Amino acid sequence: MGVISLPDMAAGVIPNLAVSYSGGHCKHDRTLFLGRRPLVFRTNSNRKKKLFLTEHWLRKSRTSIFSSLDDSSVTDVVDNSDSFSSGRNEMSSVEEDELMTAKIALSEAHARQEAIEKERDQLLQELACFEAKQQEYVATILHDKDMAVSELEAAKSLFNQKLQESVQEKFSLQDKLVLVKQDAVQLAVQVERLAEIAFQQATSHILEDAQLRVSAAETTAAEASYQIEKQIKDMTEGTILSIVEQSKNAIEKALDVAEKAGDHATKAASAFNDSMSPLDELASVQSKNIMLQGAVNDLESQLLLTKSDVAKLKLELEKAHAYANLLEVRATDAEKALVEFQESSRKESLQREQEIMSLMEQMKKDSSERNQAASGAFNVELQSIRDAIAAVKETVHSKDDAYLRRCEALQRSLKASEATTKMWRQRAETAESLLLKERQPGDREEDSIFVVNGGRIDLLTNDDSQKWKLLSDGPRREIPQWMARRICTIRTKFPPRKIDVAEALSSEFRSLNLPKPEEVWSIALEKPKEGDTLIEHAFEKETIEKKRKALERVLQRKTTQWQRTEEQTKLEPGTGTGREIVFQGFNWESWRKQWYLDLAPKASDLSKIGVTSVWFPPPTESVAPQGYMPSDLYNLNSAYGTKEELQHCIAEMHAHDLLALGDVVLNHRCAHKQSPNGVWNIFGGKLAWGPEAIVCDDPNFEGRGNPSSGDIFHAAPNIDHSKDFVRKDIKEWLNWLRSDIGFDGWRLDFVRGFSGTHVKEYIESSNPAFAIGEYWDSLAYENGSLCYNQDAHRQRIVNWINATGGSSSAFDVTTKGILHSALHNQYWRLIDPQGKPTGVMGWWPSRAVTFLENHDTGSTQGHWPFPREKLTQGYAYILTHPGTPTIFYDHLYDFGLHEILTELIEARRRAGIHCRSAVKIYHANNEGYVAQIGDTLVMKLGHFDWNPSKENHLEGSWQKFVDTGADYIVWLRQ
Repeated sequence: MGVISLPDMAAGVIPNLAVSYSGGHCKHDRTLFLGRRPLVFRTNSNRKKKLFLTEHWLRKSRTSIFSSLDDSSVTDVVDNSDSFSSGRNEMSSVEEDELMTAKIALSEAHARQEAIEKERDQLLQELACFEAKQQEYVATILHDKDMAVSELEAAKSLFNQKLQESVQEKFSLQDKLVLVKQDAVQLAVQVERLAEIAFQQATSHILEDAQLRVSAAETTAAEASYQIEKQIKDMTEGTILSIVEQSKNAIEKALDVAEKAGDHATKAASAFNDSMSPLDELASVQSKNIMLQGAVNDLESQLLLTKSDVAKLKLELEKAHAYANLLEVRATDAEKALVEFQESSRKESLQREQEIMSLMEQMKKDSSERNQAASGAFNVELQSIRDAIAAVKETVHSKDDAYLRRCEALQRSLKASEATTKMWRQRAETAESLLLKERQPGDREEDSIFVVNGGRIDLLTNDDSQKWKLLSDGPRREIPQWMARRICTIRTKFPPRKIDVAEALSSEFRSLNLPKPEEVWSIALEKPKEGDTLIEHAFEKETIEKKRKALERVLQRKTTQWQRTEEQTKLEPGTGTGREIVFQGFNWESWRKQWYLDLAPKASDLSKIGVTSVWFPPPTESVAPQGYMPSDLYNLNSAYGTKEELQHCIAEMHAHDLLALGDVVLNHRCAHKQSPNGVWNIFGGKLAWGPEAIVCDDPNFEGRGNPSSGDIFHAAPNIDHSKDFVRKDIKEWLNWLRSDIGFDGWRLDFVRGFSGTHVKEYIESSNPAFAIGEYWDSLAYENGSLCYNQDAHRQRIVNWINATGGSSSAFDVTTKGILHSALHNQYWRLIDPQGKPTGVMGWWPSRAVTFLENHDTGSTQGHWPFPREKLTQGYAYILTHPGTPTIFYDHLYDFGLHEILTELIEARRRAGIHCRSAVKIYHANNEGYVAQIGDTLVMKLGHFDWNPSKENHLEGSWQKFVDTGADYIVWLRQ
């Protein structure tokens, strides 16, 4: 084998290349193997080489071939000269150092060839691994596809199976339905037959019995009448015969006597004629006359006896006729009874027929409903099966889509790899075609070395080739201006950092335009939403809202008078007009005077200061003089005055456009009498109830009613409002108070004792203009101090209002209890965590009736008196806030607060505050409390310095309307 040495430059640039020469016997066949494809590179160079003896070589173009991918790793240096036959002789003249250099280069080439072989083996192993992974991945995809197809087939089979089962079940249900219908029809036919047979049997038996009875009665009557007639006939005939015989005998006797008398007369005449004694004859004649007179008397007596017998016979005959008539009446009655029985039997049969028909209709309806239910259930199940099948189909489709996407991705990757392989093959072919071109005549001889490195050809030249840069690095150019502008328009702009105030003011970037305070969401202005837990029953209907607004416009005080028309007086019981101000027109000691006569003259003053409703004391007869232990509900002559005085007082209130609210006690009632056990549970008066009207869990009065629906009032029998007659009587009584007495609304005492649902029924029946419930419950305390969180307390009141359906309002006891502590420099108690007032006013203001004192908490009882030095602050709070405020009699007329309260009521009227006005609280701390109510009123409690004109979020001009310094200040918007 021959060896050719390379120049130093070439040896230093081409690493890890083995060079070998096949010798001179190769002639003109020179081959390069480039990764299983033979390539031949041709080079042209005119440079002189120090490593070759030019005098011993014929200067022709030479080709240097290096391969890093050929299996043989053979590089040939081929000379295209035709005179290689003399090369072996000329090699003897090569210097020894050149030979050694060639040997060293050859050894290095061998070492590099071994390294290249190792690298090739490693690449082949990686290629084999890649192919194995590719095959494994393809197998996995095929397996997943097969699994998906099998799952799809299983789902289809399951669907078909379920569909077949559902169809079979449908057919079975239809068969069952047909059988059920047939059974129902057969059953109906059997029922009809049985009913007909039973009816025939019952009616035939009854008819036979009735007919037998009637026939027996007829025979009995006929026999009796025949016997009576026979007896009458026999007796009559016997009597007549005896009378005739007796008469004949008497006549015969009389004729005999007459003949004898005639004979005697003739004998006497003859004897007289014969000169006989007249006295003897006269005596004999008298004796005969006496005998004749006795015979006549006997005849008369016999005649009388005969008459009496005839009278008796007549009487018996009349009795027989009467008995016969009675028998005839009985026969007619029996006939009527038979007819009625037949009619009733016919009606019963018709009714039974109707019942049977209705039963048949009901059975048909039930069967149709069952059929519909079965078909509906079948449809639902079929729909569920369809949905499940659709879901399975969708899942399978999604899996198929995923598998298809994976297959497509693999196909794309395979196509990309094939395209890459094809591209590199094309490049290799291009390189081969370029290198196989023959050198054109006239070209200069140059030496160029081409290195094949993984399919890329590196041209190793001394000069810097732009073509090589283009091939290796690609084109490089600047971004066009239009593209730069486009990039600048779509990128995010950030304001530059400001260094000083002048730069910030002169910058084109502006700060954010924040919304105004009234545009920001506010808890106070938040309207209740459907589904809220605490106000789910508080939504007002649109019609009621329109009516309320119309009434608000009509009932503006000092501008228009309240016209008591039907449209205007039909108010909402829970709110009235929405602008009510209630005045409690009595205290605990008012019964000691003729109160109705004292209260009536105050109607003018109450109307003048702005009061709209007057709360009257309990009007009924009561065991206790204050009226809260009622007995006879219809007796209105109480300790406060007579019924006529009450009606006069109410009429006076109506004359000044004031509503009259009656204090009605519905929870309990005092009895009039004792039961045999000595218990007072018998009521008197018009509503004369018994123990059945008393709840059974009242431990003191042995009630027989149902358990109480609320708390027990132990001082009197608690009424059972679950009884229908009790509710009926109470509704009639309330309507009587409304229509006959003149009350406009109610104050309901101790509503904790019975359910609010009954209150709703009473209100709906009596239709009051305004109704208030007294739900007095204890607040939450901890270690003797009032707790801040009173949500549980006001929740109980709201629950009761909910039970009435919102038809009644309730006293805001929560707000009263909180004001006791809040006005002692604890104003933070007046705001809850949601920014709303802490009483019922904060949750349901339209149903909250605020107050400071009443006859129980204040007056001479003093169960829970309000701090007297804080009364003005308390009224400043409730009269400027939403809800319905209440003024106590003692405060207005006995405590000297008349002018103060008049001023606050006027401020409420001017600001247009009503029971639903919005509240926005700005401050609530130890120093004071500030809130805006509505749009035109701001009020402050406490001693800290605050002015609405200094607040940026309060627009407009504000003027003080009431200023008391440290207690409270009220501003109105101009």
